[in-house]
Amino acid sequence: MSIDFNKERFLHRHLGPSDEQVNEMLDTVGADSMEQLIEETVPQNIRLTEEVALEEPMSEYRFLEEFRELADQNEIYESYIGMGYHDTLTPNVILRNVLENPGWYTSYTPYQAEIAQGRLEALINFQTMVSDLTGRELANASLLDEGTAAAEGMSMLYSTRRGKKRKKADTFFVSKYCHPQTIDVVQGRAEPLDIKVVVGDHRELDVTDEELFGVLLQYPTTEGAVEDYTSLIDAAHEHDVEVVVAADLLSLTLLTPPGEMGADVVVGSSQRFGVPMGYGGPHAAFFATREKYKRKIPGRIIGVTQDQEENPAYRMALQTREQHIRREKATSNICTAQVLLAVIAGFYAVYHGPKGLRRIAERIHGLAKVMDKGLQKLGFTVENELYFDTLKVQLKDTVQQQALREAALDHKLNLRYFDDGSVGIAFDEVKDLDHVNELLAIFATVNNQENSVGAEKLADNVSVDFPDALSRKTTYLEHPVFNLYHSEHEMLRYLKRLENKDLSLVHSMISLGSCTMKLNATSEMMPLTWPEFGKLHPFAPEQQAQGYHELFTRLENQLKAITGFSSVSLQPNSGAQGEFSGLMTIRAYHKHHGDSHRNVTIVPDSAHGTNPASAVMAGMEVVVTKCDDNGNIDLDDLREKVQANSDRLAALMITYPSTHGVFEEDIKEICELIHAHGGLVYMDGANMNAQVGLTSPAEIGADVCHLNLHKTFCIPHGGGGPGMGPIAATDELAAFMPRNAVIKTGGEHAIPGISAAPWGSASILSISYAYIKMMGAEGLTRVSETAILNANYLKDRLKNHYDILFTGKNGRTAHEFIVDLRPFKDSAGVDAVDVAKRLMDYGFHAPTMSWPVPGTIMIEPTESESKEELDRFCEAMISIREEIREIEEEQVNPENNVLKNAPHTIRVVMDEKWDRPYTREKAVFPLDFLRFDKFWPAVSRVDDAYGDRNLMCSCVPMDAYAEGQEPEAVN
Repeated sequence: MSIDFNKERFLHRHLGPSDEQVNEMLDTVGADSMEQLIEETVPQNIRLTEEVALEEPMSEYRFLEEFRELADQNEIYESYIGMGYHDTLTPNVILRNVLENPGWYTSYTPYQAEIAQGRLEALINFQTMVSDLTGRELANASLLDEGTAAAEGMSMLYSTRRGKKRKKADTFFVSKYCHPQTIDVVQGRAEPLDIKVVVGDHRELDVTDEELFGVLLQYPTTEGAVEDYTSLIDAAHEHDVEVVVAADLLSLTLLTPPGEMGADVVVGSSQRFGVPMGYGGPHAAFFATREKYKRKIPGRIIGVTQDQEENPAYRMALQTREQHIRREKATSNICTAQVLLAVIAGFYAVYHGPKGLRRIAERIHGLAKVMDKGLQKLGFTVENELYFDTLKVQLKDTVQQQALREAALDHKLNLRYFDDGSVGIAFDEVKDLDHVNELLAIFATVNNQENSVGAEKLADNVSVDFPDALSRKTTYLEHPVFNLYHSEHEMLRYLKRLENKDLSLVHSMISLGSCTMKLNATSEMMPLTWPEFGKLHPFAPEQQAQGYHELFTRLENQLKAITGFSSVSLQPNSGAQGEFSGLMTIRAYHKHHGDSHRNVTIVPDSAHGTNPASAVMAGMEVVVTKCDDNGNIDLDDLREKVQANSDRLAALMITYPSTHGVFEEDIKEICELIHAHGGLVYMDGANMNAQVGLTSPAEIGADVCHLNLHKTFCIPHGGGGPGMGPIAATDELAAFMPRNAVIKTGGEHAIPGISAAPWGSASILSISYAYIKMMGAEGLTRVSETAILNANYLKDRLKNHYDILFTGKNGRTAHEFIVDLRPFKDSAGVDAVDVAKRLMDYGFHAPTMSWPVPGTIMIEPTESESKEELDRFCEAMISIREEIREIEEEQVNPENNVLKNAPHTIRVVMDEKWDRPYTREKAVFPLDFLRFDKFWPAVSRVDDAYGDRNLMCSCVPMDAYAEGQEPEAVN
């Protein structure tokens, strides 16, 4: 036998089934070859005729070598830029055991509470931290970034305007002392909603203006000044005007919280709580507000309830009321958050505790004060009288500013340079007195002086001495969780305890339809924590980030080749942001061509709820088109809706393959119909995992699409985020790609910023680039084929046990399929929730439940699962079907059986009072493999509601009730 001298291919590490298993699975689905299966699944008229133009695949080892060369093109300068982004120290115990740990980063959004208690506790830690520090009683479990959080605050206040004078008010005032990227994002979100944004000096604001409904302030300001906003907020409230304050979370350990000043909403970023800058993201934003807004708050809230054993348990409160379920009536399209980063920020607070956080804040503030004293001795004037970490320093003129810039760059330092010739200096956790000495020496040089006084001498007698009105007096983080785990040993054990409560991809397949929970390979993840990518400020000079920009160019070219489009924006930092971006480019396109009246977007009734929500946010009127009995778009109804709205038609939003897991045969005709009436086609990229290499958005006739990099392109879900949703579009839409207020990006007629950072969550783009680079065109095509094979294999193994909804004309499904559980409601009193809970006893996360059809589950196995794992899942589903049959045949009690009581914890089955009408063995070992590899749910069944015992909006970790205290009821 000859020796194969080719390097090992990553493709074989990514794909689950071996070649032999593929043949066995093809036999099961009745196909002679993979080619036959794909021919019977994907319509011939949309198949690509040429291979996607990508470079040859690269081995894992060679990729990391090459990527190291790319990383070396980034230069790490000390950053003093600030503007909401600060260098930070990620505690190594958190870095290794959370950020670099697949047990944390491969889990899904915690919809199934019983097997997500670890990350739910981590998120309630985050909420508690935010609520305590901001002084507002209710916080959510993170948003995308500070800019979009501020925009969400504006939208929420706009939707809840009150008082006779304010019901029709349409003006939102933004202080010019907010961060420029925040102002830009707010302006972009306001314009399609017909909200007028006025930017000005808040000190001159007339709150009696009857057109005014809300105000946005920055605390401290973007220039570093700390101001007492109490009087302004009081005056605003007297006239039914409400206030959003964007705050620096760490400063609130020293400063009076905005909530105590009366702020209605407090937003900001938790980035400096141990999350690297990463050239802009991902970072968890926070959103805290009054209890009265709990039904309007964007994103998710984690609350405390009780399980069936009456033990405290965490769950997603209000989860059945999430914004996207409201569809076109939603006030937000938030779906993905930044959960993994919120978890890290919360753990940072746990590890340091209240005293540790205050020490860090005092040290940073102290450095700023020492710098202030030194600058005064050198004859410079610091403009801000009161500050936390940032100084604005007057210079003689722009000539001196340029001299300072050049000197700072020579020392590998980045400062902030204002248009008026002044300079900003922001200190952070990483800096020390040596950094102050270095800065003072540079300032002395440009002022033709010697720095004769060292920072150590200047530091004598420096203390925290804010005025009484601005000094924090209330305590924070008093809960034991923030005061117990300050040694690394205890912190490590705490992290592991929480991790062990969560089911993730390290345990078993997570077969979520539309969510594509595929392998997040170690090689793809490794560069994520390299300092060359983590320590760059998003507004650093571009020449210092050449490695990043080369990455952007390469990834954009990869995505262009895959989609068939000619332009890409990497800015949208979630799938929902991608939807919004795509529709905003369409809106701008029509407006640019004199068609501002085109404001109707047609959305199928099966679409994910973020689609109509995004359309409304983009200023569109949503018209719903029906689907036929086969789940496909009803062409007659679509033609009718298009004809009726022909003059006003802006866009059609479609998902392809369709939401119900089928390649619709009429897709080209559908796109041509929209174009014939002057509209454009937006394709939701949620199901791209079945497209890549086989067809493309351009091939089907779409004009713009977003790509869920956290689905198709291997960025991990992280327990509910980070996500990334870049858009790709035709030449005609390239000119409208989004801009950034600080760094030049976007097209000639760019829409305002979609996210705060120029390239969104830049640091995780390396993951998708790595995946595509190591796969190549042939590998990516094989991925799509294998995803389709795995789905059809599961479907055909289960079809004799369950009804399968919707297949293509040849009886094939795409990469996912729908199992109908509705018949069991009548025959056995069993619904989708019962099946989902029982799957936990078998060690599996439930598939997507009751969407797009209520009472069903949608299964997507992905290409990464082996035949053994698929068979294990099938055995579990078949076994559950037999358990349902026992109820149908009246062999077991219809109200007291393994399905109705699932899941079963180890406490339940070891209870000496066990009195259930089935054996312990049947409860927890229904199949033999579970005897040797068992994942135990942490709590018993957590229902959707427990009446007045359900503490829906608690921001208190549940062990506050460990001694039998009764939680206060929430209406």
